[in-house]
This record gives sequence, C-alpha cells and structure tokens, in this order.
Amino acid sequence: MNQDDIRREKERWEEETVARFVARRPERRPTFETSSHIPVDRLYTPADVEVDYLNDLGFPGEYPYTRGVYPTMYRGRFWTMRQYAGYATAEESNRRYKFLLEQGQMGLSVAFDLPTQLGLDADDPLAEGEVGKVGVSISSLRDMEILFDGIPLEKVSTSMTINAPAAVLWAMYIAVAKKQGADIRNLRGTIQNDILKEYLARGTYIFPPEPSMRLVTNTFEFAHKYVPKWNPISISGYHIREAGSTAVQEVAFTFANAIAYVNAALKAGLAVDDFAPRLSFFFNAHNNLLEEIAKFRAARRLWARIMRERFGAQDPRSAMLRFHTQTAGSTLTAQQPENNIVRVAIQALAAVLGGTQSLHTNAMDEALALPTEKSAQIALRTQQIIAYESGVADTIDPLAGSYFIEHLTNEIEHRAQAYIQKIDDLGGALRAIETGYMQNEIQQAAYEEQLAIERGEKKVVGVNIFTSDETPDIELLRIDESVAERQRERLRELRATRDNEAVRRTLAALRTAAQRDDVNLMPYILDAVEAYATTGEICNTLREVWGEYEPAVIF
Repeated sequence: MNQDDIRREKERWEEETVARFVARRPERRPTFETSSHIPVDRLYTPADVEVDYLNDLGFPGEYPYTRGVYPTMYRGRFWTMRQYAGYATAEESNRRYKFLLEQGQMGLSVAFDLPTQLGLDADDPLAEGEVGKVGVSISSLRDMEILFDGIPLEKVSTSMTINAPAAVLWAMYIAVAKKQGADIRNLRGTIQNDILKEYLARGTYIFPPEPSMRLVTNTFEFAHKYVPKWNPISISGYHIREAGSTAVQEVAFTFANAIAYVNAALKAGLAVDDFAPRLSFFFNAHNNLLEEIAKFRAARRLWARIMRERFGAQDPRSAMLRFHTQTAGSTLTAQQPENNIVRVAIQALAAVLGGTQSLHTNAMDEALALPTEKSAQIALRTQQIIAYESGVADTIDPLAGSYFIEHLTNEIEHRAQAYIQKIDDLGGALRAIETGYMQNEIQQAAYEEQLAIERGEKKVVGVNIFTSDETPDIELLRIDESVAERQRERLRELRATRDNEAVRRTLAALRTAAQRDDVNLMPYILDAVEAYATTGEICNTLREVWGEYEPAVIF
C-alpha cells in the first residue's frame, strides 16, 4: 500500500469507529444552562468529541492557542514562579522578598494591606486596625524605596495586586526604578488594575466607574508610550471564583469585563493592537484537576476568537491569552491545615497542565493567617518539584486529544460564550454589574456549593469527612500592633521633611487635570509621587473631583 492508500484506510477506520461509538451511546442532552455545573458521564469516547483539529486545536503558539500561547511552552522555559507576599512594614516585606528570591523564586508579587488598597494612608482613622495586616503598608514613595531596597527593578519582574489606586502605586514603582538609574522602558511586570471585578466580587473600589475606567485606559496609553514591556492590567477571574463562582462563570465574567476594558480603550482613541498585546489575565486553580485544565484551554481559545472576530485584532499577540494563576484560597481549610499542601499541589498541577505563564502556590496555613517563612518555602517547593521532578513539563500540552479533556474544553467554551451573549444583551459588563446580574449568579453558585457541603454531597476531607477533634499544632505569623505606630511615625517624619510646597503644587495640577476628560493623569500622578505626596493625599485629591462609589443595594 502506498501513502495515499494508508491515509484513506485510516480515515475509513476512524469514521467507522466513531459511528460505532455513536450507535452504542444513548442520545446526549446538549445542556448549556448557564448556572449549573457541567454534568460528567462515566465514560468518554470519540463520539463525545466534536473538534476541528485545524481550527479548534492547531499547534501551540498558533491561533486559536488552545494548546498554548508559545510554540515551545515549558520546553523553552518554565512558567514564572511568583509567590504573592507582603506584610507589616516595607522593611519586613523586603526581607521576605530577598528570602524568596534566594530560594529560587523567579519574580516578585506584592500584597498590599487594606488601607493601601483603599487609597488610605496608615495614619488615616479609617485605617485603624488594618495597617500591615493582609499585606504591606505603602503610604509614600519612601515606603516603596525601602520595599525594593537592594532589588534591581530593571532585572526582576514584579506583579502588584492593586486596583483602585493602581496608577498611584505603579507611579511609585516607576519612580523607584528611575532613582535606581533604570531605563523604565525595560521594566517588566503587571499591575492588577482591574476595577470592574472590585465592583463585582471583591469590594476595594474608591471612585465611580467612569473615572475609574479612565484611570485604567490612562495606564494603557502610558504603558504603550513609555513602559512597553509592562502589563498595565491583569483582568482577574481569581476573585470571581473566590466569591463562589463556577469555572464557567469565572471565564465568562472575566471576559465580559475584558471586553468592557477593550471597548473603553477604543473609545479613548487607542488602537486595539497598541494595547491588546499587553493585556494579561489572572485565573484561579481549584481541586477538580481535569475541569481546571480544560478551563484554561477553553479560555485561550475563546479569548483568541473574541479578539480576532469581535475586535478585528491583527497582531497575533493581541489574541494570546497570557495569564497568571493562583491556587484557590477558598478551598483551604482551617481544619487539618497540612491537607492543604496536597490541595495546593493538585491545583498547581492543573495550572501547569493547563499552560499557565506564571504561578503562585498558596501556603498551608493561609486559612488561619498570613504564611510563615517555612510554609511559604513549602509552597514554592511545590512548584519546583512539579517543574523538575514530575515530567509534566517535558512535552507541550500533554493531555490534548483526551476525549474527556476535549469534551470539557468544548463545553466550557460554549457555556462561557452563552453567558457573554447574555451579558451583551443586558448592555455589557458594567450594566450587568449595576443590575446585579453577575453578582446574583455568583451568589447562587456559592449558595449551591455550600448546601452541597452541608448535606455531605460534596466531600471535603477534614471538614465533613475524615474529621478530627485535634487542634492544629502549627506556628502562625502574627502582625505586631506596633507596625501601625511605626508607619504613622514615618509619615510624621516625611511630612516634616519633604518640600510641602512642591506637594501642594503637584496635587493642585493633578486636581485641575482630573477635571478634564481629555488629559492622561499618569504624568501628574508621577509628579506628585516624586514630590513625596502620599497615597492618601493623591487619592483624596481625586475623591474631591470624582467622589466615591456607592454600590446599589441589590436583592
């Protein structure tokens, strides 16, 4: 037989095999109820998979990127191991960053405390009791200088989880890099800067939606012109999932928000291929290993199609879904916390098999407190063992072609697309948030999940199965209450020694610029930061112009 005969015989055999499976399988129900979980059959065969191998799968590094955004994926280089860290003062967090870098971490990820996330200085009365508790306290450029002391910013990639005041903290980072003598065009990293999911799921908003979206698009434009290697936004499904959403809702609501950002940038006069290549995403990894792997593959394909078909993007990079993953904080249990090491390993494996570009692994004690140095090291070692010992990075997209994986990938894509269409029909993401549609969908999913746990239908080891009355015997990290006073003292010293006339002048210029819709505010914020205006002073200046967001009461 020649090659043509062999090919024809193979095609005939495949057709007959699929027909045989179809004949044996009862009629399937193609359900796409958007609020339900995906039903799982006992067995999957070729009859369950409708895949156009050229248009749905293709090769890694090629549209629609189902199999990965880079041709070589981890054969070229591992994902960035980026542990989320930050607590107490800038000095203490700086020591933790240096420790993690010494342990093999590849990039920094900064956690800010709640007052910083809300644009409040450490000495603001509203900051009482929260300074340094869930992240590092940053009230001024002086704090940022200490945070990155001895860390060359031109040589390290830094992610900053900050949203409403993202432009302010990014300006501080840029100012520190300039003081180090760095060329800011070489800075690499990400600001989260995703305000829509704050209204939707997380709650650390400051300003109303319209000026908040303006700040976001201002950072897009500034990054394109002056910091081209920086990702000016990380559009986050993580917090949507932490609030209780399903995997499908996580993908759909994240992309609905992303569509809103793209539309806002286009309305502001930016060209899609000028900013879209620097859009990045942030997803959650839960315990259902195969569903999570399929979720990441479906998300890549769906985003590629949205960018090419909906927005007409021409640059291939505009259609590449580049994302960071964090393991699921909401799955960690205070009961038997050592079990969390296993949960995190499964979740990290899902992210790697799903093709993530960057990964944070939670520590076993995070249901109880911020991680200790020891638990943070174990979390990092989890990634390193997967990378160097498991073999899963030896080949690209190793689970492609699995009947179940491809079926799940299709299902998640179709169901997420149905949600996006529903949100489009409502008038887009912002309108869907204002009416409470997305919030209600998340709350219903979270309620159903909790009921399943309480009824014992969903098993959680150590919580409703294999329980124990033993009290966990592990060391916990506690934040000293003196942290707040040390931060307040630093602010008193700063205000006494800085050029207060320069602060007044730069804040006045920022106030005037904020009153005009056609002005990019990043240069004005940078000027204020470099004059040592504080986070609170800058945000309060914008509050005076824009006011604060008051969420609608939705039942």
